Amino acid sequence: MKYLLAIILWAIVPTAAWAADAGIATAHPLATTAAKETLAKGGNAFDAAITAAAALAVVELYGSGLGGGGFWLLHRAEDGFETMLDGRETAPAAATRDMYLDTTGEPIPNASLEGPLAAGIPGVPAALDYLASHYGKLPLRESLAPAIQLAREGFPVDKAMRRHLAFRQELLRKYPETSRILLPAGKLPDIGDTIRQPELAQTLELLAEKGRAGFYAGEFAEQMVAAVKAAGGIWSLDDLKNYRVKEREPIRGEYHGIKVTTAAPPSSGGIVLLEMLNMLSAYDLPKAAAAQRTHWQVETMRRAYRDRAEYLGDPDFVAIPTQRLLGADHAARLRASIQDDKATPSADLKPVAPGVSGRGMNTTHFSILDKDGNRVAATLSINYPFGSGFMPKGSGVLLNNEMDDFSIRPGTPNVYGLVGAEANAIEPGKRMLSSMTPTFLEDGKRIAILGTPGGSRIITMLLLGTQAFANGENASRIVNRRRFHHQYLPDSIQYEPEALDADTLFELESMGHSLSPQDDAWGNMQAVILDKQTGTVDAASDGRGIGQAATVAY
Repeated sequence: MKYLLAIILWAIVPTAAWAADAGIATAHPLATTAAKETLAKGGNAFDAAITAAAALAVVELYGSGLGGGGFWLLHRAEDGFETMLDGRETAPAAATRDMYLDTTGEPIPNASLEGPLAAGIPGVPAALDYLASHYGKLPLRESLAPAIQLAREGFPVDKAMRRHLAFRQELLRKYPETSRILLPAGKLPDIGDTIRQPELAQTLELLAEKGRAGFYAGEFAEQMVAAVKAAGGIWSLDDLKNYRVKEREPIRGEYHGIKVTTAAPPSSGGIVLLEMLNMLSAYDLPKAAAAQRTHWQVETMRRAYRDRAEYLGDPDFVAIPTQRLLGADHAARLRASIQDDKATPSADLKPVAPGVSGRGMNTTHFSILDKDGNRVAATLSINYPFGSGFMPKGSGVLLNNEMDDFSIRPGTPNVYGLVGAEANAIEPGKRMLSSMTPTFLEDGKRIAILGTPGGSRIITMLLLGTQAFANGENASRIVNRRRFHHQYLPDSIQYEPEALDADTLFELESMGHSLSPQDDAWGNMQAVILDKQTGTVDAASDGRGIGQAATVAY
């Protein structure tokens, strides 16, 4: 009966996105379960997004948390309104252009990656409060309750947590509060051991009781700022007081009949994604041989990432030529420089600066759809695993190291190998450029809610996901497909094992491409797909991670 009703509704209102089921896909089973609980309480997708973000801050704290930031792409079903909540971190007021350079102008090793000096002003707590007050149905306290319980009662260490702890244990041992909670007795916990975070539970309770004021003002804020300064950071109480969530108009475009709604600056993701799609729209990719198709895809990646390095930054500080970058003329001009049978060396393009390779082991993403058709794609981060490693005493909050996402010097690559110019230079109050790319895709029959972590590779993963959606693939195939990447510099095709077969690799090399196999982290994509005609929901969590997807029947 529910499917018959969905068909009737579709016939009456062709643009409706009513769902017979709800869908949730997050990077951790406990976060998915928590979000389901919030929907069961009568919450909408926006309430469930609060729950998922807070739960991930507890159980996947190597990827996101209250000490970080992110972007929430929202669609409100009742009126079709769409917006992007910008909860990206900001540079402290005392930040300076050359703060991570020594007296000779050279980057100070790890200065933008380790300790509180690497931390921007967090945006997640303010964004959760904003979501509740502007879009949710439930009180903030109810949406945060599952995360508070998880922090207080604890959760078992899983293989992903232990792997990330092992990777960053040297840094985490430097900071007593961090080490006390995550490395008890100075040792890595075993799989199955329980991690309890009573201080984080108290911080979440403050947020639940007082909203943003519980984090950004009062005694808690004073204690955080004092701890940051004592350890060499430059935060001030005014930095916290002045932090604001911003609503941004999403970036929109079209690809072979698919409406693409995606992240706006200070995310570079939406503009770069649509630049690539605009260039590729002129090619008949499905009919092309694998090597030819990959060659075209790589050449568009190369050119769009070069534009990223030169033009993109915080739109409140720099004038971004968005209309020109997304225009048909720009796509045609870039495409005209692509040779069908030969790689274009990145050195032959207009130079920006040299770079080095980087991998994506950080960040988190979740996708949520409720029964009314409200939807959220949210990508959140504290940057590198466990961020700066620093936790102010008594807070339970790991601080980000997102200051590394600024261009600390024109041409100097960040930890993910991305280079930048003056558009992304450090300035007080400025938001650093990001690759996070939460995205909605919609054709005549289906809607997809999509996103992934993965550092500099995020945007190309979304490109491949969009093309898979265009080919009619289901959620599981989209999130589990093998991936490859090019980011202008370094000038090589990075690829996942089995992404490209031997014949394709041989042909690409013959065209002049440099090949770089990368057996490391290739994202953790989360997808929810709605069939608009039947209301059925398909959800999937990337098999590379430990996440879980669920549908909730009504």
